[in-house]
Amino acid sequence: MKDRPRILIVDDVPENIEVLGEILTDNFDLQCAFSGPEALELAAELPDLILLDVLMPGMDGFEVCACLKATAATAEIPVIFITAKNDPEAEMAAFAAGAVDFITKPVNPVTARARIQTHLTLKRQKDLLRAQAMVDGLTGIANRRFFDERLLAEWRHVQRYHRSLAILMIDIDHFKGYNDHYGHQAGDNCLRRVATTLGAHMQRAHDLAARYGGEEFICMLPECDLQGAISKAEALRAAVAALEIPHAASPSGDRVTLSIGVAATIPSSHSSPDTLVAAADAQLYQAKLAGRNRVRAAPCLECDPRV
Repeated sequence: MKDRPRILIVDDVPENIEVLGEILTDNFDLQCAFSGPEALELAAELPDLILLDVLMPGMDGFEVCACLKATAATAEIPVIFITAKNDPEAEMAAFAAGAVDFITKPVNPVTARARIQTHLTLKRQKDLLRAQAMVDGLTGIANRRFFDERLLAEWRHVQRYHRSLAILMIDIDHFKGYNDHYGHQAGDNCLRRVATTLGAHMQRAHDLAARYGGEEFICMLPECDLQGAISKAEALRAAVAALEIPHAASPSGDRVTLSIGVAATIPSSHSSPDTLVAAADAQLYQAKLAGRNRVRAAPCLECDPRV
């Protein structure tokens, strides 16, 4: 996935989108929608900001903005109206619909960039505050709630562009025995060290490692195929083994190790993220059956037989 902010431009006139694209293309990743319904569909992928025209056939910008703000998943996306309507009534209607700003056409490039950057900065600060509630208190990485929200958004994004999404389901081998032997404080320290190692290997902006529950972790790799996910899983397994955390109670070795299940798919309209997670979990079970401290992987055929 991309590291730069993602902006959705909504306008039924292609020339207007081109103008904004020329202003913004060097600093942002841009998506375009030419109607209200298409804008709502793309907004489900959670862009960082939406630039929205008012006058569009069928569903105008005010209606689009109201729908965005009435939907929990998209309510926090900042919306800036960019329109030729410059009367006070239109501006009042824009703010009443939930917009954060109102820019009139023709667009002044300096003004537009400054206002867009301001609202992106404000959103980033709000996201950081919100993310504090989405962090696992013990390990400091994402919790399951945050993972589930991000998974749904990334699923929609890769589905639209026919790209692959991979899931890694990870379990610390014989962790109950570790806790029983060394005590829960040592167990907590072990969880923290493993979590930190997993998080450090999520090198792209939209890759995500999260604590899934107990000694189980999960990683999401958007735009990553099965072979790439297997390579990442092997790197994670090796990185944790390299920590050389003693595990005298392990039947399968004297150090803390990981078992990892991997699944990948190109999402279809007939599948769901839960199916992909279940496929990775099934591969984790196979890794444990095979003796642990290993990676097992398979395409998620239930998600999409093309993979």
